[in-house]
Amino acid sequence: MTGLQHALARSTNRGQTLLLLLAIASLSGLAGWVLGGSAGAAWALILALALALFAPRMSPAMLMRMYRARPLHAAEFPVLHEVVADMAARAGLSRTPRLFLIPSQVMNAFAVGGRDDAVIAVTSGLLNRLDMDELTSVVAHEISHILHGDIQAMTLADIFSRITGVFSTIGKILLIINLPLLLLGEITISWGLVFVLLGAPGVSMLLQLALSRTREFEADASAARLTGAPLALARALARIEYQQGSLFDRLFFPGRREQEPSLLRSHPVTDERVARLKAMAQEPWATPRYRFAQATRPRPFTIVRPRWRMGGYWISL
Repeated sequence: MTGLQHALARSTNRGQTLLLLLAIASLSGLAGWVLGGSAGAAWALILALALALFAPRMSPAMLMRMYRARPLHAAEFPVLHEVVADMAARAGLSRTPRLFLIPSQVMNAFAVGGRDDAVIAVTSGLLNRLDMDELTSVVAHEISHILHGDIQAMTLADIFSRITGVFSTIGKILLIINLPLLLLGEITISWGLVFVLLGAPGVSMLLQLALSRTREFEADASAARLTGAPLALARALARIEYQQGSLFDRLFFPGRREQEPSLLRSHPVTDERVARLKAMAQEPWATPRYRFAQATRPRPFTIVRPRWRMGGYWISL
Protein backbone atom coordinates (compact mmCIF):
# COMPACT_ATOMS: atom_id res chain seq x y z
CA MET A 1 0.00 0.00 0.00
CA THR A 2 1.63 3.24 -1.14
CA GLY A 3 1.38 6.53 0.71
CA LEU A 4 -1.37 7.66 -1.68
CA GLN A 5 -3.26 4.40 -1.22
CA HIS A 6 -2.92 4.70 2.56
CA ALA A 7 -4.28 8.27 2.49
CA LEU A 8 -7.15 7.14 0.26
CA ALA A 9 -7.92 4.23 2.59
CA ARG A 10 -7.98 6.58 5.59
CA SER A 11 -10.30 8.99 3.77
CA THR A 12 -12.58 6.09 2.81
CA ASN A 13 -12.61 4.85 6.41
CA ARG A 14 -13.47 8.28 7.75
CA GLY A 15 -16.18 8.67 5.13
CA GLN A 16 -17.68 5.33 6.14
CA THR A 17 -17.56 6.40 9.79
CA LEU A 18 -19.42 9.63 9.04
CA LEU A 19 -22.03 7.87 6.90
CA LEU A 20 -22.65 5.22 9.56
CA LEU A 21 -23.04 7.86 12.27
CA LEU A 22 -25.46 9.79 10.06
CA ALA A 23 -27.41 6.59 9.36
CA ILE A 24 -27.68 5.79 13.08
CA ALA A 25 -28.78 9.36 13.84
CA SER A 26 -31.27 9.33 10.95
CA LEU A 27 -32.76 6.08 12.20
CA SER A 28 -33.30 7.68 15.59
CA GLY A 29 -34.94 10.66 13.91
CA LEU A 30 -37.13 8.34 11.84
CA ALA A 31 -38.32 6.53 14.96
CA GLY A 32 -39.13 9.89 16.53
CA TRP A 33 -40.99 10.98 13.39
CA VAL A 34 -43.11 7.79 13.37
CA LEU A 35 -44.19 8.55 16.94
CA GLY A 36 -44.55 12.31 16.86
CA GLY A 37 -44.04 13.65 13.36
CA SER A 38 -41.54 16.44 12.78
CA ALA A 39 -41.58 17.37 16.46
CA GLY A 40 -40.67 13.79 17.41
CA ALA A 41 -37.74 13.77 14.99
CA ALA A 42 -36.52 17.10 16.36
CA TRP A 43 -36.78 15.84 19.92
CA ALA A 44 -34.71 12.79 19.02
CA LEU A 45 -31.89 15.02 17.80
CA ILE A 46 -32.16 17.46 20.72
CA LEU A 47 -32.20 14.66 23.28
CA ALA A 48 -29.17 12.96 21.72
CA LEU A 49 -27.13 16.16 21.64
CA ALA A 50 -28.14 17.03 25.20
CA LEU A 51 -27.08 13.61 26.45
CA ALA A 52 -23.80 13.78 24.53
CA LEU A 53 -22.95 17.22 25.91
CA PHE A 54 -24.39 17.30 29.41
CA ALA A 55 -25.05 13.77 30.65
CA PRO A 56 -22.83 12.69 33.57
CA ARG A 57 -19.87 10.70 32.27
CA MET A 58 -18.34 7.83 34.18
CA SER A 59 -14.70 8.71 34.79
CA PRO A 60 -11.94 6.36 33.60
CA ALA A 61 -10.91 5.85 37.24
CA MET A 62 -14.42 4.65 38.14
CA LEU A 63 -14.45 2.29 35.16
CA MET A 64 -11.12 0.85 36.28
CA ARG A 65 -12.56 0.19 39.73
CA MET A 66 -15.45 -1.69 38.12
CA TYR A 67 -12.91 -3.95 36.42
CA ARG A 68 -10.91 -4.33 39.65
CA ALA A 69 -7.95 -2.82 37.82
CA ARG A 70 -4.99 -1.14 39.46
CA PRO A 71 -2.37 1.25 38.08
CA LEU A 72 0.53 -0.45 36.32
CA HIS A 73 3.43 1.46 37.83
CA ALA A 74 6.50 2.46 35.85
CA ALA A 75 8.73 0.54 38.26
CA GLU A 76 6.90 -2.68 37.37
CA PHE A 77 7.27 -2.34 33.61
CA PRO A 78 9.53 0.65 32.79
CA VAL A 79 10.08 -0.23 29.13
CA LEU A 80 6.36 -0.34 28.37
CA HIS A 81 5.85 3.04 30.04
CA GLU A 82 8.66 4.53 27.97
CA VAL A 83 7.21 3.14 24.75
CA VAL A 84 3.70 4.44 25.57
CA ALA A 85 5.07 7.91 26.33
CA ASP A 86 7.05 7.96 23.08
CA MET A 87 4.12 6.78 20.96
CA ALA A 88 1.72 9.24 22.60
CA ALA A 89 4.12 12.10 21.86
CA ARG A 90 4.55 11.08 18.22
CA ALA A 91 0.79 10.64 17.86
CA GLY A 92 0.29 14.21 19.07
CA LEU A 93 -1.60 13.42 22.27
CA SER A 94 -1.43 16.22 24.84
CA ARG A 95 -1.09 13.74 27.73
CA THR A 96 0.34 10.25 27.95
CA PRO A 97 -2.38 7.66 28.64
CA ARG A 98 -2.19 6.00 32.04
CA LEU A 99 -1.66 2.25 32.17
CA PHE A 100 -3.85 -0.01 34.30
CA LEU A 101 -3.58 -3.73 34.98
CA ILE A 102 -6.58 -6.07 35.12
CA PRO A 103 -5.77 -9.35 36.92
CA SER A 104 -7.30 -11.79 34.45
CA GLN A 105 -6.14 -14.71 32.35
CA VAL A 106 -8.19 -13.39 29.41
CA MET A 107 -5.98 -11.70 26.80
CA ASN A 108 -7.49 -8.27 26.33
CA ALA A 109 -6.75 -4.54 26.16
CA PHE A 110 -8.98 -1.50 25.77
CA ALA A 111 -8.91 2.28 26.05
CA VAL A 112 -11.32 4.61 27.84
CA GLY A 113 -11.51 8.37 28.23
CA GLY A 114 -10.54 11.20 25.91
CA ARG A 115 -7.25 12.71 24.84
CA ASP A 116 -6.83 14.54 28.15
CA ASP A 117 -7.71 11.70 30.54
CA ALA A 118 -7.15 8.51 28.56
CA VAL A 119 -6.52 5.17 30.23
CA ILE A 120 -5.26 2.00 28.59
CA ALA A 121 -6.13 -1.20 30.45
CA VAL A 122 -4.27 -4.45 29.81
CA THR A 123 -4.82 -7.84 31.38
CA SER A 124 -2.24 -10.01 33.12
CA GLY A 125 -2.87 -12.66 30.50
CA LEU A 126 -1.90 -10.24 27.75
CA LEU A 127 1.30 -9.12 29.51
CA ASN A 128 2.37 -12.67 30.29
CA ARG A 129 1.72 -14.21 26.87
CA LEU A 130 2.75 -11.57 24.33
CA ASP A 131 6.34 -10.64 23.56
CA MET A 132 7.39 -7.00 23.71
CA ASP A 133 6.94 -6.36 19.98
CA GLU A 134 3.42 -7.77 20.08
CA LEU A 135 2.54 -5.95 23.29
CA THR A 136 3.81 -2.66 21.89
CA SER A 137 1.66 -3.09 18.79
CA VAL A 138 -1.45 -3.77 20.89
CA VAL A 139 -0.85 -0.64 22.97
CA ALA A 140 -0.31 1.34 19.75
CA HIS A 141 -3.69 0.08 18.55
CA GLU A 142 -5.35 1.47 21.69
CA ILE A 143 -3.48 4.79 21.36
CA SER A 144 -4.85 5.01 17.81
CA HIS A 145 -8.39 4.65 19.14
CA ILE A 146 -7.72 7.56 21.52
CA LEU A 147 -6.10 9.67 18.79
CA HIS A 148 -9.00 9.27 16.35
CA GLY A 149 -11.75 9.87 18.90
CA ASP A 150 -13.22 6.41 18.39
CA ILE A 151 -14.45 6.19 21.98
CA GLN A 152 -16.46 9.39 21.57
CA ALA A 153 -17.82 8.28 18.17
CA MET A 154 -19.01 4.97 19.58
CA THR A 155 -20.53 6.75 22.60
CA LEU A 156 -22.51 9.07 20.33
CA ALA A 157 -23.69 6.12 18.24
CA ASP A 158 -24.76 4.33 21.40
CA ILE A 159 -26.76 7.37 22.56
CA PHE A 160 -28.68 7.52 19.28
CA SER A 161 -29.27 3.76 19.39
CA ARG A 162 -30.64 3.95 22.92
CA ILE A 163 -33.01 6.75 21.93
CA THR A 164 -34.18 4.63 19.00
CA GLY A 165 -34.79 1.78 21.44
CA VAL A 166 -36.80 4.03 23.76
CA PHE A 167 -39.00 5.27 20.91
CA SER A 168 -39.52 1.69 19.75
CA THR A 169 -40.56 0.63 23.25
CA ILE A 170 -43.00 3.54 23.51
CA GLY A 171 -44.44 2.50 20.16
CA LYS A 172 -44.94 -1.07 21.36
CA ILE A 173 -46.71 0.14 24.50
CA LEU A 174 -49.02 2.41 22.50
CA LEU A 175 -49.76 -0.44 20.11
CA ILE A 176 -50.74 -2.76 22.98
CA ILE A 177 -52.89 -0.06 24.63
CA ASN A 178 -54.75 0.63 21.40
CA LEU A 179 -55.04 -3.01 20.35
CA PRO A 180 -58.72 -3.35 21.46
CA LEU A 181 -59.71 -0.28 19.41
CA LEU A 182 -57.70 -1.62 16.49
CA LEU A 183 -59.47 -5.00 16.63
CA LEU A 184 -62.87 -3.28 16.81
CA GLY A 185 -62.03 -1.21 13.77
CA GLU A 186 -62.29 2.07 15.67
CA ILE A 187 -58.83 3.18 14.57
CA THR A 188 -56.50 2.39 11.70
CA ILE A 189 -52.72 2.41 11.66
CA SER A 190 -50.01 2.14 9.05
CA TRP A 191 -48.50 -1.30 9.51
CA GLY A 192 -45.50 -0.23 7.46
CA LEU A 193 -44.65 2.43 10.03
CA VAL A 194 -45.23 -0.07 12.83
CA PHE A 195 -42.71 -2.45 11.29
CA VAL A 196 -40.24 0.43 10.87
CA LEU A 197 -40.58 1.26 14.55
CA LEU A 198 -40.23 -2.37 15.62
CA GLY A 199 -37.23 -3.07 13.39
CA ALA A 200 -35.34 0.17 14.02
CA PRO A 201 -33.44 -1.00 17.15
CA GLY A 202 -32.12 -4.10 15.36
CA VAL A 203 -30.98 -2.10 12.35
CA SER A 204 -29.37 0.46 14.65
CA MET A 205 -27.43 -2.30 16.42
CA LEU A 206 -26.15 -3.64 13.08
CA LEU A 207 -25.03 -0.14 12.10
CA GLN A 208 -23.21 0.22 15.42
CA LEU A 209 -21.37 -3.04 14.85
CA ALA A 210 -20.41 -1.91 11.34
CA LEU A 211 -19.10 1.35 12.79
CA SER A 212 -17.01 -0.56 15.32
CA ARG A 213 -15.48 -2.75 12.61
CA THR A 214 -14.63 0.30 10.53
CA ARG A 215 -12.82 1.94 13.43
CA GLU A 216 -10.88 -1.27 14.17
CA PHE A 217 -9.44 -1.34 10.66
CA GLU A 218 -8.37 2.30 11.02
CA ALA A 219 -6.77 1.62 14.41
CA ASP A 220 -4.84 -1.34 12.96
CA ALA A 221 -3.42 0.78 10.15
CA SER A 222 -2.55 3.65 12.48
CA ALA A 223 -0.88 1.30 14.99
CA ALA A 224 1.21 -0.26 12.23
CA ARG A 225 2.47 3.19 11.27
CA LEU A 226 3.19 4.17 14.87
CA THR A 227 5.35 1.11 15.50
CA GLY A 228 6.57 0.42 11.98
CA ALA A 229 5.84 -3.25 12.70
CA PRO A 230 2.58 -4.44 11.08
CA LEU A 231 3.60 -8.08 11.47
CA ALA A 232 3.90 -7.71 15.25
CA LEU A 233 0.26 -6.65 15.46
CA ALA A 234 -0.71 -9.47 13.08
CA ARG A 235 1.01 -12.00 15.37
CA ALA A 236 -0.65 -10.50 18.44
CA LEU A 237 -4.13 -10.70 16.89
CA ALA A 238 -3.59 -14.30 15.81
CA ARG A 239 -2.30 -15.27 19.25
CA ILE A 240 -5.20 -13.58 21.04
CA GLU A 241 -7.73 -15.36 18.83
CA TYR A 242 -5.99 -18.70 19.38
CA GLN A 243 -6.00 -18.28 23.16
CA GLN A 244 -9.71 -17.43 23.15
CA GLY A 245 -10.53 -20.93 21.90
CA SER A 246 -11.11 -23.77 24.35
CA LEU A 247 -8.26 -26.08 25.35
CA PHE A 248 -10.14 -29.03 23.79
CA ASP A 249 -10.42 -27.25 20.44
CA ARG A 250 -6.77 -26.13 20.50
CA LEU A 251 -5.60 -29.71 21.13
CA PHE A 252 -7.89 -31.69 18.84
CA PHE A 253 -9.39 -29.21 16.35
CA PRO A 254 -6.73 -26.48 15.92
CA GLY A 255 -8.10 -25.39 12.55
CA ARG A 256 -11.75 -25.26 13.52
CA ARG A 257 -13.29 -21.84 14.15
CA GLU A 258 -16.89 -21.07 14.91
CA GLN A 259 -17.19 -17.62 13.40
CA GLU A 260 -20.14 -15.37 14.01
CA PRO A 261 -21.74 -13.89 10.89
CA SER A 262 -19.70 -10.84 9.93
CA LEU A 263 -22.71 -8.54 10.39
CA LEU A 264 -22.93 -9.55 14.06
CA ARG A 265 -19.27 -8.98 14.93
CA SER A 266 -18.00 -5.87 16.73
CA HIS A 267 -14.50 -6.57 15.36
CA PRO A 268 -13.52 -7.60 11.83
CA VAL A 269 -12.59 -11.20 11.15
CA THR A 270 -9.03 -11.74 12.38
CA ASP A 271 -7.90 -13.33 9.11
CA GLU A 272 -8.89 -10.20 7.20
CA ARG A 273 -7.09 -7.94 9.67
CA VAL A 274 -3.96 -10.10 9.50
CA ALA A 275 -4.04 -10.10 5.68
CA ARG A 276 -4.19 -6.29 5.60
CA LEU A 277 -1.32 -6.00 8.07
CA LYS A 278 0.82 -8.44 6.07
CA ALA A 279 0.24 -6.31 2.97
CA MET A 280 1.38 -3.23 4.91
CA ALA A 281 4.57 -5.06 5.93
CA GLN A 282 5.75 -4.90 2.30
CA GLU A 283 5.82 -1.10 2.31
CA PRO A 284 9.08 0.91 2.64
CA TRP A 285 7.93 2.56 5.89
CA ALA A 286 7.45 -0.81 7.62
CA THR A 287 10.66 -0.72 9.66
CA PRO A 288 10.27 -1.47 13.40
CA ARG A 289 10.95 1.62 15.51
CA TYR A 290 11.46 -0.29 18.75
CA ARG A 291 14.04 -2.95 19.57
CA PHE A 292 13.78 -4.99 22.74
CA ALA A 293 16.08 -7.36 24.57
CA GLN A 294 14.76 -10.30 26.54
CA ALA A 295 15.93 -8.61 29.73
CA THR A 296 13.20 -6.01 29.31
CA ARG A 297 10.54 -8.56 30.25
CA PRO A 298 9.33 -8.21 33.87
CA ARG A 299 8.42 -11.13 36.06
CA PRO A 300 4.99 -12.69 35.33
CA PHE A 301 1.98 -10.78 36.60
CA THR A 302 -0.57 -12.37 38.91
CA ILE A 303 -3.60 -13.91 37.24
CA VAL A 304 -6.96 -14.55 38.87
CA ARG A 305 -10.10 -16.12 37.49
CA PRO A 306 -12.80 -13.67 36.33
CA ARG A 307 -15.48 -13.02 38.93
CA TRP A 308 -19.10 -13.08 37.90
CA ARG A 309 -20.94 -9.81 38.33
CA MET A 310 -24.56 -8.87 37.75
CA GLY A 311 -24.94 -8.73 33.99
CA GLY A 312 -22.08 -11.13 33.24
CA TYR A 313 -18.34 -11.42 33.68
CA TRP A 314 -16.54 -8.31 34.71
CA ILE A 315 -14.19 -8.32 31.75
CA SER A 316 -15.36 -7.52 28.24
CA LEU A 317 -13.79 -9.03 25.15
